[in-house]
Amino acid sequence: MSSTGAEADGTLGAFSVDSTVPGAVPRGFDVFLREWETRIGDRFPQPTYSPETIADFRVKSRVAKIRDVAITDVHGVSAVRTAGIPRGVEDQVRLYVVRRGAWTLGGSRDGGEHTVLGGQFLLRHVGRPSHFETVPNTTARVLVLPATMLKPLLGNRIMTGSADSPEIRLLAAHANMVHATMADLSPAGVHAAHSSLIELAKAVAQSRFDDMEPRLAPALAQAAKDLADSQLADPELSPPMLARELNVSVRTLQRAFAAVGESATTYIRHRRLEEARLALTAGPGRPTVSELAAHWQFADSSHFIRAFKKHYGQTPTEYARATRPPEN
Repeated sequence: MSSTGAEADGTLGAFSVDSTVPGAVPRGFDVFLREWETRIGDRFPQPTYSPETIADFRVKSRVAKIRDVAITDVHGVSAVRTAGIPRGVEDQVRLYVVRRGAWTLGGSRDGGEHTVLGGQFLLRHVGRPSHFETVPNTTARVLVLPATMLKPLLGNRIMTGSADSPEIRLLAAHANMVHATMADLSPAGVHAAHSSLIELAKAVAQSRFDDMEPRLAPALAQAAKDLADSQLADPELSPPMLARELNVSVRTLQRAFAAVGESATTYIRHRRLEEARLALTAGPGRPTVSELAAHWQFADSSHFIRAFKKHYGQTPTEYARATRPPEN
């Protein structure tokens, strides 16, 4: 990865490592640690890992730093475990969002451990380094956040809940945007992205977000898009359904989409047309026009054909014919 000005001055940092493919990244742990120390820096020190973890480090990771926030996406084919009881003092807030597997955390004030299972999140203030371990095939996102703005909201609480809560959905959508746009962020963009991360972390701590906050509109629109993409074939998919799932009013959702220059209804229709277009190029056994219209929730074949031609300039049949591979 080439360094931008922001990366060079320590404001931003990013890298990815995939040692899950045999032989692709020799000494995967060493590569991960070197990249972390180079790109992410001393503000976010890594713990000491167990010898077993170092020897068998089959992990796919994507890491981004934006000022005093670090975002780590990790899928561990192998288990990952720290060694011994870490010592020292920390003053951070950490959010663990586990999509699959399990992540067990030590270091709580009651001396016990907390296990975050797939489909759950855990948010807490960390006053000292803590032990952790994961089971094989754990997929998770970990955010390290500044304590100054978040500790007053948390106190000594350890918050847990569903990884599909509206607040986590918005934070996940914004984190994905940070990963995707880091190389192009201007100084103003860095400020906006960082501010939105903090506001969304506050929303998780308070179990609600300010739906009138304009800085959160892009995250809300992206969360709605992500949700729509996962349910495109659902006949109930609509702006009201998306608003209900994200715990906002339809008007708030429409305002968020307007801020990024489109509408929720148009987005759903265009994504369904895109999936139908891809299906038309599937070769032998591809669905008929009537089947596509029914599957992607168009009223009938005529409505589907008109919408497809308006969007792509050809009818579905014409498009399929034009993209058909030549016969030998």
